Amino acid sequence: MQIWSSFDDVPVDLGPTVVTIGNFDGVHLGHQHVLQQARATAVELAVPKVVVVTFDPHPIAVLRPEHAPPTLTDIETRMRLLEAAGVDAVLVVPFDRDIACWTPEEFIDRVLVDALQARGVVVGANFRFGNRAAGDVALLRTAGETRGFVVEGVALDGGPQVWSSTYIRNCLAAGDVAGAAEALGRPFTVRGVVVQGDQRGRELGFPTANVPTPVEGAAPADGVYAGRLTRLDTGESFPAAISVGTNPTFDGERERRVESYVLDRDDLELYGVEVEVAFLERLRGMVKFEGIDALVETMHGDVRRAREILA
Repeated sequence: MQIWSSFDDVPVDLGPTVVTIGNFDGVHLGHQHVLQQARATAVELAVPKVVVVTFDPHPIAVLRPEHAPPTLTDIETRMRLLEAAGVDAVLVVPFDRDIACWTPEEFIDRVLVDALQARGVVVGANFRFGNRAAGDVALLRTAGETRGFVVEGVALDGGPQVWSSTYIRNCLAAGDVAGAAEALGRPFTVRGVVVQGDQRGRELGFPTANVPTPVEGAAPADGVYAGRLTRLDTGESFPAAISVGTNPTFDGERERRVESYVLDRDDLELYGVEVEVAFLERLRGMVKFEGIDALVETMHGDVRRAREILA
């Protein structure tokens, strides 16, 4: 898959394309449906390339940074998921206030016509674009009649709740990792490099691989989950009981972390290793215990339940 980080990167001899546009944060099942329709449109039009136009940073992070949503995927993960979905090329538009001021017609001419030579445009039925979100699917269709491209607005997927990045964020905020996984079409994951913690888990008999939660990324609500930890250097995957939060039983801890206890393993050396933690089911919320004994007893119960779920 080709990745273009600016309009200048797009080959001048690109040839005709089918284009789909959006943030594609999470590349969830709704996004995947749009991408499948883009591929079908490309086949119908005998066009060789499906091109995604996406934005980095998220437009809201530029226009209203105080309201910017936590991202479900960083830009690198988004590229991997788009490639797995069969996209031929991605134009990552470096979004800024100048681009935010483009009228819908300017966006159409500069991006779809001049840069990408679009013969087909496939977007979600609720797609909006241009200054003050003035453009919509109807405007795209009208423009396409004089600029040589056809337009398809794809009905939103899901039900009774429409699948969207916002819906998935809400699921995660509620600890509903199963609901997030249903909309994503895969478990929600967090990636990071394992750092050395306070080693209290090791002292209690549950050594954990600790990964700081993403600064600008989404993470499940504080609590304990059943899931899997995968080493990205070797591909090895292990069942795990996962804690998200700040360990309220111990005073003074403020950093929010994802702590994964690999079931029945105390021999893994993971410091400095990049891992991916997948969340499958919530076990319980975060609790502040009055003493260590109550905490350890509950942790043994968490591990038993995780083992049953992951069997």
